[in-house]
Amino acid sequence: MAKFGKWIVGGLGWAFLGPIGGVLGYFVGSAFDSVDIKATGRSATTQGDFLMSLLVLVAAVMKADGKVLKSELDYVKAYLVKSFGTEKTGEALTLLRDILNRDIPVEQVCMQISQQLDYSSRLQLLHFLFGIAQADGSIDDSELKMIERIYYHMGVKSADYNSIKSMFIQENGWAYQVLEIEKTASDDEIKKAYRKMAVKYHPDKVSYLGEDVQKAAKEKFQKVSEAYEKIKKERAFA
Repeated sequence: MAKFGKWIVGGLGWAFLGPIGGVLGYFVGSAFDSVDIKATGRSATTQGDFLMSLLVLVAAVMKADGKVLKSELDYVKAYLVKSFGTEKTGEALTLLRDILNRDIPVEQVCMQISQQLDYSSRLQLLHFLFGIAQADGSIDDSELKMIERIYYHMGVKSADYNSIKSMFIQENGWAYQVLEIEKTASDDEIKKAYRKMAVKYHPDKVSYLGEDVQKAAKEKFQKVSEAYEKIKKERAFA
């Protein structure tokens, strides 16, 4: 069994107090027979909190369509390597394989996450889940429904959900949805919306999760810029 690092221990204090602990308990407990895991009473989200939440939600989305694809596992591995490094990825994938064999009480897990993780971290979780669902080239209806359940019970605002969704499912008017505005918005309103969204999705919002996660968060930020440039081109304003 892989020797689990401090990043997991950092996320276990609160995880074992709720439904996430029910999902992780047996496997992680067997890896930490000699470790005294306690609630820390922290209010700030840590990298361990984020990654433990991510693994459980990733498993829920991967199982939503009744099959776990190699393309999805490859995407997860690539993201984790990019965000957390090779050593942590090996540990995380070992844990993920166990979670995939367990029943996941999605609503309860998401409500626990909404209480323990800050809003920017939840937005980053949502962005990654869409990437997982699209790893095989398209987002299955069952996967989309699962992500909809997750966002709602995590306490993410519908406008933010639609913004992130439109970064992956680019239907007519997607650029306006990314910026959370209507097509009838004035040029000045569009500029204001862009500035607002650039602040909301700025990588610095998740800097406390580590430099690697901060780099991964740039994808959301870049999509905001892409949406703004598309609208500018269509409307021909500077």
